[in-house]
Amino acid sequence: MHVLADPLRLRIITLLARETLCTTHLVEETGARQTNISNHLRVLREAGVVDTEPCGRFTYYRLRPEVIEDLAGALGELADTARVTAETGRKRAC
Repeated sequence: MHVLADPLRLRIITLLARETLCTTHLVEETGARQTNISNHLRVLREAGVVDTEPCGRFTYYRLRPEVIEDLAGALGELADTARVTAETGRKRAC
């Protein structure tokens, strides 16, 4: 969750969901500096959210959909728990 909380990383993930891109493309699309994009891509790569594909002197990045699906499943379970809590009126006494 922390990895996806940054607005620029979320933008990068959104772009990578649509197509495989290199750093140059992401700089053009976001307007962020190359070093900033590279740092965010490193975080995403280390978290296992993106895969890399070398292509000549460029590195392309692609989103790993199974990671997003796992996160969506975990959030869905959390929402189900919150729904049950709200329906039962469960609260801890002070």
